Amino acid sequence: MSAGANLSVTDLRRAARHPVDYPVIGEHRVLGDVMLHVVNISANGFMVDGQLDLGKGDRVTIRLPAIGRIEAFLIWSSEDRAGFQFERILRLDDFMKMIDALQPNPRLRSAR
Repeated sequence: MSAGANLSVTDLRRAARHPVDYPVIGEHRVLGDVMLHVVNISANGFMVDGQLDLGKGDRVTIRLPAIGRIEAFLIWSSEDRAGFQFERILRLDDFMKMIDALQPNPRLRSAR
């Protein structure tokens, strides 16, 4: 019997990503506060832009509307972008509340 879903990175990337413009302070266990600019988000993770002093596998804790504190780890990075995966998949109702808070413009929200 399986302990849970074994999703591959490809499966996780299929989750709908929503464009956002959300500056947030990430908490890193060694570096302390890390400024992040979230540019898209899904129930599985988020992408940031800008320069980061983090390496693949580094963990940060961020605070999101309707979600609260959640840990995420860096799964990829390029010159000016990076992708983080949440420690757990967000519940749909909480995710939609968060999107409503992060995307006040209804035209940017997905159809429900």
